[in-house]
Amino acid sequence: MRLYVENQYLHSPSSAEFVENQLKILLETFPRSGQVEWLGIRPQKHGAIEVVREVEVSEKKGLLGDHYSGRSGNRHVTLIQAEHLPVVAALTGRESLDPALLRRNLVIGGLNLLALKDHQIQIGDAVILEITGQCHPCSRMETNLGPGGYNAMRGHGGLTARVVRGGSIHLNDPVTVLKTDQTGTERLTNS
Repeated sequence: MRLYVENQYLHSPSSAEFVENQLKILLETFPRSGQVEWLGIRPQKHGAIEVVREVEVSEKKGLLGDHYSGRSGNRHVTLIQAEHLPVVAALTGRESLDPALLRRNLVIGGLNLLALKDHQIQIGDAVILEITGQCHPCSRMETNLGPGGYNAMRGHGGLTARVVRGGSIHLNDPVTVLKTDQTGTERLTNS
């Protein structure tokens, strides 16, 4: 493997560790923190989204009041990136898009969610979520967004997460990526 770093190609065995460390730094460095811009829970399967200003979160149940509460730990919470809403709106021929139509729990702005694979994030003062995977669109997007809504959402569906530490999530809470130190434990950073 050859990697170009700082005007030189690195390919010796001793440089492999250096490259691995540099890659880890790149993958854990974010330009800024994000923010919770919208919150919604789905009290009933296929029911209307209830827009809320705060929600309680449990390690065992996920978002209290959401129909997924108490189910799969890998999908306690769904998140979508705020910056993707105008893209999906444009792809579906709309001026704007109500986040409730997308049936996600949290809209996060200012943070590239797709770069969060295998990361943990802290929301507000207490809640910690571990990103578990992509939240692919479902066939409901055809109903909610019209013909082609499913394909408009592909690549923009957001992420799923499990709750590591519960608490309360409030509208406008900061969202911070946690970094792993050399011991493998998570620590809060301001990057």
